[in-house]
Amino acid sequence: MPPSTVSLAILFADISGSTRLYETLGDAPARQRVAECLALLTAEILRHQGTVVKTIGDEVMSTFPSAAAAVQAACAMQEALTAKASQGQVSLAIRVGMHYGPVLVEEGDVFGDAVNVAARMVSLAKAGQVITTAQTVATLPPALRAATRYIDRAWVKGKQEELDIYEVIWREDDLTRMEASPLPPPPRSQARLWLRVHERELALDPARPSVTLGRGQQNDIVMQDEYISRLHARIEYRRSKFVLLDQSTNGTFVRTADGKVTTLRREEMVLQGSGVISLGRMFSEGSPHLIHFRCEP
Repeated sequence: MPPSTVSLAILFADISGSTRLYETLGDAPARQRVAECLALLTAEILRHQGTVVKTIGDEVMSTFPSAAAAVQAACAMQEALTAKASQGQVSLAIRVGMHYGPVLVEEGDVFGDAVNVAARMVSLAKAGQVITTAQTVATLPPALRAATRYIDRAWVKGKQEELDIYEVIWREDDLTRMEASPLPPPPRSQARLWLRVHERELALDPARPSVTLGRGQQNDIVMQDEYISRLHARIEYRRSKFVLLDQSTNGTFVRTADGKVTTLRREEMVLQGSGVISLGRMFSEGSPHLIHFRCEP
């Protein structure tokens, strides 16, 4: 069957803290917990007329015929996990990102800009959050639209302009704290982050708001080492700041100019001043896998 283009809601749900769960419970019990969580998420997807496209490790990707169905499924997922935690079971949390738009459907998979935007939304979400775009919110019925709030603006790779980001409020107590009007957009900035690996230098700024680092050839900075993950880390420009996000198995290490070393394991930090980043290994003299950074205001 030839590929077809349709408008769908793309939803990513990612289990937060699964790496720590493996460290705490051990491989087999942790894997069982993750599998149970993925089964719960899948059940909610199907219950809300969604389709599971694929599961990747501790993340599930799904599609829905409408943004409303995706929002309802996302809220149901969060509520189901909260109910599990209240029953005394080991607590797992998820972060959810979604976007509604045209996609190319081919052999059970989906491709296109909407998929990329949805993936960006889940990367911005924190544990327990549901994040989406203004474009998605605009398609929601009034009752669901009223349960969203503007939280930020963010760059998305491949987009020339920042996107307005919204949070879907699924907890009753959070609804009482909604802002009456959106936050003002952040001022334009000329901030720049320089990255240097050996003789190569790369700049991040509003025109190039993100880079990826890892062993895979698709990354902007490719470094070959058995301790480096295929997609190890990412650096993003957010609201005039540069944020380093670790997505690896072995962690990312940052040493600032004052000698302080910070270890990131599925965490993020704002890069300031200057320093050195090491992927997968602690710092060692003469290491060939160091990334030097320098921030310009």
